[in-house]
Amino acid sequence: MGNKMWGGRFETGPAAIMEEINASIDFDKVLWKQDIQGSKAHVEMLAQRKIVTQQDAETIYHGLSKIEGEIETGTFTFSRSLEDIHLNIESRLTEIVGSVGGRLHTARSRNDQVAVDFRLWVRDTVDSLNIQLAGLQLALATKALEHAGTVMPGFTHLQSAQPVTFGHHLLAYVEMHGRDRSRLSDARRRLNESPLGSAALAGTSFPIDRDMTAKALGFDRPMANSLDGVSDRDYVIEVLSAASITAIHLSRFAEELVLWTTPQFAFITLSDKFTTGSSIMPQKRNPDAAELVRGKTGRIVGALNSLLIMMKGLPLAYGKDMQEDKEPTFDALSNLSLCIAAMSGMVQDMVPDVKRLKKAAGAGYATATDLADWLVRELNMPFRDAHHVTARIVGLASNKSVDLDRLSLPEMQSIEPKITIDVFKVLGVDNSVKSRTSYGGTAPNNVRQQARKWLKILAK
Repeated sequence: MGNKMWGGRFETGPAAIMEEINASIDFDKVLWKQDIQGSKAHVEMLAQRKIVTQQDAETIYHGLSKIEGEIETGTFTFSRSLEDIHLNIESRLTEIVGSVGGRLHTARSRNDQVAVDFRLWVRDTVDSLNIQLAGLQLALATKALEHAGTVMPGFTHLQSAQPVTFGHHLLAYVEMHGRDRSRLSDARRRLNESPLGSAALAGTSFPIDRDMTAKALGFDRPMANSLDGVSDRDYVIEVLSAASITAIHLSRFAEELVLWTTPQFAFITLSDKFTTGSSIMPQKRNPDAAELVRGKTGRIVGALNSLLIMMKGLPLAYGKDMQEDKEPTFDALSNLSLCIAAMSGMVQDMVPDVKRLKKAAGAGYATATDLADWLVRELNMPFRDAHHVTARIVGLASNKSVDLDRLSLPEMQSIEPKITIDVFKVLGVDNSVKSRTSYGGTAPNNVRQQARKWLKILAK
C-alpha cells in the first residue's frame, strides 16, 4: 500500500532503505511550532477567501491547537513512516477532526510549507542569537569598565608588542560582536519575506491572499516569484555565514583564554564552573569550556560549507537534496547558541591577575615604541632615525639583560647624546597606555568612555 498522505499514484509502500533515506522526522520535528503557526495562518486565509468554510476552518484551527498541546506535553507520537513533521501533523489532524483535515492542504504544497516553516525557524533563531550576543557584549563591556586601567601586554605575532589595558582588549570583542549582530540583523531583514502561497513551484489557481498570510506570520511581504519562493536557501547560507564569522570571533577569544590560563601566562583564573580536572593528574585545571567553543567552531563552519556544496548544482525549483539543509543548520545554530552562553559565563567568571598582567606588560621591551615616539616628539628626529636609535638602545638593554627603564641615562646617551632625563617618563607601562589617547586607543579614559557608551547602548 502507498503512503496514505500522498500515495494515490503508488500501489506499494517504499522499500525499507527508501524509508530510511527519505525520512526526516528525526530532525525536522524541531519545526513543529512553525509548522502549526504557518498552517493556522493558511487556514484562516482560506476561510477569509471562502476557499473553505468558516466552520471547517475553525475545526481545523482547533485541531491544530490540540496537536500543539500534545507536542508541548510530550504525548504526541511521531512516526517515521510519515516521513516529516508536515505529514505527521496532518495525519494527526485528520485523526482528530476527520476528513475535513484534508482541506488544510488546499492551495498549498509541502514545498512552500517547508520553505515557510524553515524561514520562521531561522528567523526565530536569529532573534534569539542576537539577544544572546547582546548579553555577551554586556558581560565584556562590564568587565572592560572594571579593568579600564589594568595594564597588560598587547601582542603581534604572539610576541610582546606594546602595553594595552585589559579593558581595551575586551572591548575589541565587543566591537566584533557588534558587527556579528549587525550581520545577523541584516540577514534577517532579507529573509523576512513569505514563500507561503508559492505552492509546489508555479503558484496556485485558488484566489488566495498572500499578503494576509505574510502579515499574519510577521513577514514584510510575500516573495515575488513562486520558483524562487520554494527553491531559495540564500537566507540559510547567509545566516550560517554570519554564524561562522561569529563563531570564529568566539574561537579567537577562546584560544586566548586557553593561553591565559596556562601557568606560563597565568593572566586569568577561571573557576570550577568552567574548568575540569584530570583523571590521572590531580593538579590539573583544564579550560574545557573554552576548548569546546574553539572546537565547535569547526562544526559551524562545516555547516556553511555543507549548504554551499549542496546548493551549488541544484536547478530550479525544489529538489529532495534540499532536505539536507536542516540537520547542519539546526546543529550549527544550536551549537553557536551554546558557545555564546558558555563564553558569557566565562567572561563573567574570569578573574585577571592584575599584578601578573602588569609585570608581563613590561616584558620584551614593550615601551620601545614610546621611546621612539619621544625621540621624534622631543628631539625632532625623523621617525626612521628614531626607530634605528631605539633599536640600538634595545640591543644594549638586551645585552645587559635589563629593561629599558633600568638603563642609566649615560648608557642611553652613549647611543644618542641628546637624550635627557625626561625620557624615563615614557618608559613605564602605565605612562605608555595613558599616552595612547588617539580615538580608539588604549588610554584608560578612552576605555572608560567606550565601555560606558556600549553599556548605554546595550541597556536599550
